[in-house]
Formats: sequence, structure tokens, C-alpha cells
Amino acid sequence: MSTHDIDDQYVRFINVKKSYDQQSLVVKDFSLDIRKGEFVTLLGPSGSGKTTCLMMLAGFEDVTSGTIQINGKSVQDVAPYHRNIGMVFQHYALFPHMTIAENLAYPLKVRKLPASEVKQKVKDALALVELDAFGGRYPGQLSGGQKQRVALARSLIFEPSIVLMDEPLGALDKNLREHMQYEIKRLHEQLGFTAIYVTHDQTEALTMSDRIAVFNDGVVQQCASPSALYETPANSFVADFIGENNHINGKVESNNGEIAEISLSRGDRVRALDINCPPVGEPCVLAVRPENLFIATAGREYDNVISAEFITRLYVGDSIRYFFKMSDGAELMVKVLNDQDAPIIEPGAPTRLTWATERGLALDKPAGKNPVKAA
Repeated sequence: MSTHDIDDQYVRFINVKKSYDQQSLVVKDFSLDIRKGEFVTLLGPSGSGKTTCLMMLAGFEDVTSGTIQINGKSVQDVAPYHRNIGMVFQHYALFPHMTIAENLAYPLKVRKLPASEVKQKVKDALALVELDAFGGRYPGQLSGGQKQRVALARSLIFEPSIVLMDEPLGALDKNLREHMQYEIKRLHEQLGFTAIYVTHDQTEALTMSDRIAVFNDGVVQQCASPSALYETPANSFVADFIGENNHINGKVESNNGEIAEISLSRGDRVRALDINCPPVGEPCVLAVRPENLFIATAGREYDNVISAEFITRLYVGDSIRYFFKMSDGAELMVKVLNDQDAPIIEPGAPTRLTWATERGLALDKPAGKNPVKAA
């Protein structure tokens, strides 16, 4: 295998399965190649298997079957502390009785580095996360954001080739979380380590990742770049889990391999891109993002038009969300910029909604009622 191949397959999960009771699988035949220096996020609902994959890579959980490799070599028989992996947890895992400098020094002392080198590395790590003056403080004297920066610095101080992060920002408020997203990305770009990040927060995943692996029930539904996941989801689960989506139940009337024609409950016929569309005659789901669905006006009407009843609107600051109900009870949402063109609609008013064919996706199975997720 060439150096180029090893770099492209720096971390490999090959047909990995995990069972805790030898009966049911928590992780089902998971395969993924991660490039050296890549930032990959494992995204999915609670209990979907993403943290278990992280723990198996770290060596804290055994693999039931399959293989995990780092740099071309299996790590099944390699102890966790010999895998050169840094870990960052949601609840920091700092030693409360140690100062910040002592917390940072701990993994270096375990590796028996000389005292002078430990001192310099601690100083450099504090500077890296902009906490130069905090070495003498204890964790209890720091804010949540400062603690997480210390935890991040501690995971990086021994220069690991891989850093694993398990919901590291889950305990922080919105503003701190957004700031720490920037900090983590800055350090990743600056230091070039391979990052594998676990979260159930789709916005966090879209913001930070080179690629995202979307989990559901122990199976990766799709692994792709943020834009590919958002624009061309592989199935209805990914379409619903990544960002907000309107789902409309229908039936496939025709399909040329690129564009599917779909009949809706009231008899309307619309067209959409065939992403993972069932055969002709089968039920399907039409997915349209709220920002791609428009209130039809004289100046804006696309090739797909349906009628719906206006319910209410939700003011979100920079945008306004308009909620509509179709004749079969399905709810739709239109997201509009909060500017002078944002329309005023009377509750109950019949309204025509429109979208372009290339902005609708024909997907694999019908969604239930009320698929729109609240902000």
C-alpha cells in the first residue's frame, strides 16, 4: 500500500459490529475510511451507535467482530494508552484537586517526559487555548467554556495523531458553543490532527466537518460532505435529520431516472429529482427545504404549484417562518428573510406555494404527519 493510500485510509473501520449482550447489535457492519488530517463527524440520535464507535477506536470498548486500523495496522490488541489518541468529553474530566497546569502536565508525566519539557509544553498549551494566566487556578474557578478549552488543550498536549471528541460542547450555552466550534476548527487547521467528533447537533456537524457520517439504529445511512448531505440526502431519514425539511406523501406516476412525477393526495401532480425514489406506482415522499418553498406571487412562480391554508407565522429575528396546512392535514413551512418583502397573510387564507423541480427530492418512503421540526 502506498503512502498516499495509507493517508486516505488513515483510520479504517472494516465491517465492525458491536454487541453488549451477544444477541442484539448496537453497531451493525460499520465501515468507514478517514483521511489523515480530516475532520469527520459521527452524527445521529441518542442510542444510534456513534459513541460506541468512538469508544472502540479509543480502545475503551472491545470490537465484537470486524477490524479497526490506524495507519495500516490493526489496533485490536493495542492498549488505549499506546494508540496515540487524545480524548475530549462533554463533562471535561478534569482532576478537581489539580491546578490547570497540573491537569495539562498529567498525560506528559504519565509518558515520563523530562520536567523541563513538561513545563514548556504546558506553557505552550495554555497559550494555544489563550489561557496563559490560568495555570495556577483550579477547575472549580473556571467557567464552562474555560474548562472545555483546558480539556481540549490536555487532549492535544502530547501531540496525538488522532483526537476523539464525544459531545464536547453539549454542556455549554449557545454563544459559548458557537465560540468553541470556532476554537476547535482553528486548532484543527493549525495543528492538522485527525479529528473524529460525535454529536447529535446537526448544525454543529454542518458547521465543523469535512464529512459527516449519519447514524441511525447502528447503521450509517450516508457519509458525505455537509453540502452533499444537505442538498442530496440518500434517503428520507437523512433528509429529515439534516436541517429542516417539508415532507409530502405522494405516489410515483412516472420516472425517467432523473425526474420523477408524483401525484399528491388531492390530485396535484408535481415533479422532483429522483434521489432514492421507489418504482412507479409505489408511495414516496417529496422533500422540499423551507428556504426552497415560496409563496407564489406574480413575480415568483415555479413549475410546481400547490394550494395550502395559512395557519400562523413565527418570528425568528433574521427570518420569518410561515406555517401552512394541506388538505390532507400535512403541515408545510416556508422560511422567508425578515425584510420589507415579507408578506402579511390572514390566518385561514388559501395560499399558493411553489418550488422549482430541481429543489424537490423524490425519496424512499412516506413520512408521517407534521414532519416539520420546530426551531
